[in-house]
Amino acid sequence: AVCDLNPDEQRAFGWEYLTKEAQAAGKNGNRAHEMIISTVPITTANLPNPRSNSHDSNLRKAIISLLHKNRKNPKHVQSIHGHAIKTRTSQDPFVAFELLRVYCKVNYIDHAIKLFRCTQNPNVYLYTSLIDGFVSFGSYTDAKCGKEVNGLVLKSGLGLDRSIGLKLVELYGKCGVLEDARKMFDGMPERNVVACTVMIGSCFDCGMVEEAIEVFNEMGTRNTVCWTMVIDGLVRNGEFNRGFWELWLGRWIHAYMRKCGVEVNRFVAGALINMYSRCGDIDEAQSLFDGVRVKDVSTYNSMIGGLALHGKSIEAVELFSEMLKERVRPNGITFVGVLNACSHGGLVDLGGEIFESMEMIHGIEPEVEHYGCMVDILGRVGRLEEAFDFIGRMGVEADDKMLCPLLSACKIHKNIGIGEKVAKLLSEHYRIDSGSFIMLSNFYASLERWSYAAEVREKMEKGGIIKEPGCSSIEVNNAIHEFLSGDLRYPERKRTYKRLEELNYLTKFEGYLPATKVALHDIDDEQKELALAVHSERLAICYGLVSTEAYTTLRVGKNVRICDDCHAMNKLIAKITRRKVVVRDRNRFHHFKNGECSCKDYW
Repeated sequence: AVCDLNPDEQRAFGWEYLTKEAQAAGKNGNRAHEMIISTVPITTANLPNPRSNSHDSNLRKAIISLLHKNRKNPKHVQSIHGHAIKTRTSQDPFVAFELLRVYCKVNYIDHAIKLFRCTQNPNVYLYTSLIDGFVSFGSYTDAKCGKEVNGLVLKSGLGLDRSIGLKLVELYGKCGVLEDARKMFDGMPERNVVACTVMIGSCFDCGMVEEAIEVFNEMGTRNTVCWTMVIDGLVRNGEFNRGFWELWLGRWIHAYMRKCGVEVNRFVAGALINMYSRCGDIDEAQSLFDGVRVKDVSTYNSMIGGLALHGKSIEAVELFSEMLKERVRPNGITFVGVLNACSHGGLVDLGGEIFESMEMIHGIEPEVEHYGCMVDILGRVGRLEEAFDFIGRMGVEADDKMLCPLLSACKIHKNIGIGEKVAKLLSEHYRIDSGSFIMLSNFYASLERWSYAAEVREKMEKGGIIKEPGCSSIEVNNAIHEFLSGDLRYPERKRTYKRLEELNYLTKFEGYLPATKVALHDIDDEQKELALAVHSERLAICYGLVSTEAYTTLRVGKNVRICDDCHAMNKLIAKITRRKVVVRDRNRFHHFKNGECSCKDYW
């Protein structure tokens, strides 16, 4: 039935505001009001008579059709809503649902809430649509919104409806209130695979990995959506970022899925590709990708990102070209992956062309991550003035993730002028972490400005920011062995240090010279050389050499960026020992083989 808004409800929503907006739109140069009316005939003269029940259906269809055509233009939507109120169709349940859904889509969440409150006897679909709006818009940052919606649901008597319950579980998870999500989940009369999957997602949203796995283990039936949720959740929570020893977990999950007969569709494949890439097995990721018959943007994104992470820049760019030829539309994540590939491979001109194509060809507005990739691309090849000017022209604020790589590039290319400007920007930034402070301190130390470096360290101490010590890990015989710089607390240390001493001697015949400038301490070169020789990853590699069979691939995880000296040393160790050495540092994977690295010395 078509219902009128009473005067109180009109005031609550702001009918006068809507009509003024529509009138204002007609007065400005856009002539939006006239454009709307000319698009679909919605004047009272042309619409069916709202008082005639026989025409209710046609009236509803006209309004909904108009909303659908103008769903991306908030001002047009407001004007259409004004006409819906004027023609007394705004209380029609189908029109109300479409209005609320469109308001949520254009991020006019306040209007959606007001519309909801003005709707007489809202049904299940309105509740679920409103909760979806909270989640999509990001209002879940305030847990009160979940409790408010929950209260409205209880008052309406719809509290036991499964679809609303599922949406509330999701909303509480996004709010970070897992306890309330669990209460809602436990109170459901039927906890089927859909409910369990939503609960698992909420656990992962709150960073509660063990709780998510607990719910997963309690499930009797698991479908592809559930498996995808678990793999994505583990990836999002960094469970595959801790080192190569997590590769066994990834392989076990994949094997178990095969055993259970889970179909590897494009959604599951994307999650598995992402998982294998982060675990260090890019070949298995590529094999999975090649086996997917119908690939979507998510599948391509996972593979492009994985190739970039492993230094396969050319392959990543070629896959991006293939994606476009297959008419798969890229999104913002796609461009982060391919621009990272250009950065890691030193593909400056190509990176610039791809960046320009984002908005001009694909209609995607660059965000801070994309600008950061371009700054990194320019910085790596020494075009530092251009990179700094680029930051000044950006439409977004530079963050520490953008400034730190540029500062590192200034240090490498010995550009003190630009480096000091970047350092000033970085020191004034209020959201920098311990890694950024260390980068700043190291820059000043590389210039032998020890007082500036000490000032940065003092600032860290006052702020309670602790430097994360460099740590490397290697898996040998199903056991994880961790090493700190100069570590002596592990078995086989005598054999390990002996092997390290031999390699230090042999690498010098291959042209190795210690890069003492990267040992950023106010000490003499001999002491710096000794400090470099016992870096944690060298100890891990040498331990692997004395503890594994000849020609076995060594996989080392490192929690900080590889220094220049260790990178040069690792290439020579791989050549001398005829081993493949794979190191995952803070930023990417390095595949060392035959004296070369997959990153081509861009990292």
